[in-house]
Amino acid sequence: MATTDTHAQSKKGKVLRHVVLFAFKSTATPEDIKKVEQAFIALPGKIKTIKDFEWGTNSSPEGVNQGLTHCFFLTFSSDKDRDDYLVHPDHKAFGAIVGPVLEKVTVVDYWTN
Repeated sequence: MATTDTHAQSKKGKVLRHVVLFAFKSTATPEDIKKVEQAFIALPGKIKTIKDFEWGTNSSPEGVNQGLTHCFFLTFSSDKDRDDYLVHPDHKAFGAIVGPVLEKVTVVDYWTN
């Protein structure tokens, strides 16, 4: 008997969003930040469970971003797909790139309504 992801089935028509916000250390150079951006942008081509991806930098005039400057927005079909992404070797390798220049990270996951 084939197993199914019952959680994903209960969320039929919905997707799982994985929102990642970065603040970089004051010592991070523009080159360091560009390397992080390029490494994150490369992940969807390496990790097939990522269904959609977009990113950008803060442009809000409100001044309440608390130092967070970069937003990366990933879409998954199921909790399992997201969980597989989290432990994927290419995601782990990305962590080694971003870690030394990262001041703060915030992650929020949610199922669309």
